[in-house]
Amino acid sequence: MKTLPLCLSAIAVAAMMTGCVVAPRPYYHAQPQPVYVPQPVYAQPNVVVVETAPPAPYAEVIGVAPAPGYIWIGGAWFWEGGRHIWHRGYWSAPRSGHFWVEHRWEQVGHAWHFREGHWEPHRR
Repeated sequence: MKTLPLCLSAIAVAAMMTGCVVAPRPYYHAQPQPVYVPQPVYAQPNVVVVETAPPAPYAEVIGVAPAPGYIWIGGAWFWEGGRHIWHRGYWSAPRSGHFWVEHRWEQVGHAWHFREGHWEPHRR
């Protein structure tokens, strides 16, 4: 009879732990403030330069477009507050006479350059 309460306690603890997800906390290396490289009007958007590589992109589930012609703007890691922050992708209405240029990170030497996605006019 003494083992019954102990057994029930063990089952209760096991049941409580099944709803618990333990994942390591993301590691963010402290970095100096990014350098912003201004670009001329109608050129590429501003470039953020940091010394930390972005994490691997998340695999996003792309649902059905809300209307015909909409395009998917993929998610990306942005540099905010001294660390990488994921911005989820979303559907966007097309812009007449323009096409979407994706967000991108490029390694240049020991630094990483982030170019935010933007709408680019079609060249005729």
